[in-house]
Amino acid sequence: MRRPDKPKQGARAFCDQSVPGEKRVDGLFLSSGIVPDADTTMEKMLATVERLRIKEGYTGYIHLKLIPGAAFEYIERAVELADRVSLNLEAPNQARLTDLAPDKEFASSMWGRLAWAAELIRRARQEGWQAAKSLTTQFVVGAVGESDRELLETVQRAHRELGLWRAYFSAFHPIDRSPFADAPAEDPTRALRLYQSDFMIRDYGFRYDELPFDEQGLLPRDKTPKQAWAEGHLHEPIEVNRAPRHVLLKVPGIGPKSADKIIAARREARLRDITQLKALGVTTGWAAPYVLLDGRRIPEQLRLW
Repeated sequence: MRRPDKPKQGARAFCDQSVPGEKRVDGLFLSSGIVPDADTTMEKMLATVERLRIKEGYTGYIHLKLIPGAAFEYIERAVELADRVSLNLEAPNQARLTDLAPDKEFASSMWGRLAWAAELIRRARQEGWQAAKSLTTQFVVGAVGESDRELLETVQRAHRELGLWRAYFSAFHPIDRSPFADAPAEDPTRALRLYQSDFMIRDYGFRYDELPFDEQGLLPRDKTPKQAWAEGHLHEPIEVNRAPRHVLLKVPGIGPKSADKIIAARREARLRDITQLKALGVTTGWAAPYVLLDGRRIPEQLRLW
């Protein structure tokens, strides 16, 4: 691999200033535009990280962006050096990517590089060698007419095939003198609903095709996707003292941590009071319509208007 004369300038660092007069970098996020090409850019970024790791002895956290289309050997070196690697897919498929960035290729240049990084991370875990611990990606939301269904189908595939740790969603905002300067900005609430849906797929056992999409493949904006799903599917209340974990996770207001606490608590005694659920981390205002406590419904606060 060629070494550039100077490392790539520009990064985002997280500093601890707890010691007066000192600034210690605890974490570094390194990214770049592609100048002049993928391999040259990736070389410069790797040279920066190698200098930090090898010459400067830096052992802190590094999140390194992968450049679409960069040589596979550079992807391998990035996985060896960083704690987390990521590559922004930007769009859920080639058709949408062509509208967003006509010069980019989805299957090989972007997904293929993510898949190679995921395979290297898997091998490192199996064989016990030092490597990045996780893989992430990001999507632009609302620029080219993609649906929430399209985005979440790709996210589910990435979780299943790549072991994706997390997907990020950036609500589109127009930039002056860009090809999309006249396009309307996307509602940030849409990105929030996509984040919530990703958690449902990743941590709550939902499939993307179970989510409450409308005819256009969009999620509701006025409520969380889990609340919307529950309104359409949880027609009978669930007994908290008996329900298995995967059923508890379907209830609005109950997450993975609170579900585990419920299961542990009910081994010791039956849960009979709403204060017990609150103490276990349940958002009882959301959960109340869908659960029973020892055979009884939780009293709900009536709306004043």
